[in-house]
Amino acid sequence: MVALTELIKELKQNSDEHTRESARKFFKEKVEIYGIKTATVSNIAKRYFGEIKDHTKSEIFVLCEELLASGIMEESFVACSWSYAVKKQYAEKDFFIFEKWLDKYVNNWATCDTLCNHTIGEFVDRYPKYRENLKEWTKSKNRWIKRGSAVTLIVPAKRGKFLKDILEIADRLLLDKDDLVQKGYGWLLKAASQANERAVFDYVMSNRKNMPRTALRYAIEKMPKDLKEKAMRK
Repeated sequence: MVALTELIKELKQNSDEHTRESARKFFKEKVEIYGIKTATVSNIAKRYFGEIKDHTKSEIFVLCEELLASGIMEESFVACSWSYAVKKQYAEKDFFIFEKWLDKYVNNWATCDTLCNHTIGEFVDRYPKYRENLKEWTKSKNRWIKRGSAVTLIVPAKRGKFLKDILEIADRLLLDKDDLVQKGYGWLLKAASQANERAVFDYVMSNRKNMPRTALRYAIEKMPKDLKEKAMRK
């Protein structure tokens, strides 16, 4: 199996103080970052995946978990890239591996979104019954699991899928006080509006008196000006 020490060494060699300090401005919480441009991390991840692509999915997941456990953002991005790269091999039991990763290792919105948009989102698109598990996530005390309940469905939402589930998840998160959760379900509604604009607009209008303004602004961002004005009207 690939030596993670070589991968980590190369990541460190590409670190940059200016990039690190610029990236930290996007996070309220403390994050561990090498300071590497996203495209560079992606290229490194793809190149090293070439060394492990013939390994079993289980072996690859072990490496992913080791990278996630470091708590360093760029290592987490590599893990997300590798776990998504084996998407054709996903089996139902993998959901609980991904759920554990989200609960145990994710500590910032960027890693949450990368893991959920791609790895977990692809899984749920393939095994739709796990939408019910996402609804259970809305009850979690872990902010990243709650945000994950929404952002996992971003990609299917853009394609017009799972609208009923999306609105139910938004309902469950509607009054959450965490701004990162609000932004998460607001983003989900915005994504859904690309294929289901009228349904999302009607949902926003029926809930706008209670919906936090943060979530509302995200939800209507892609809508025409006249609909935005109606939604924002006091």
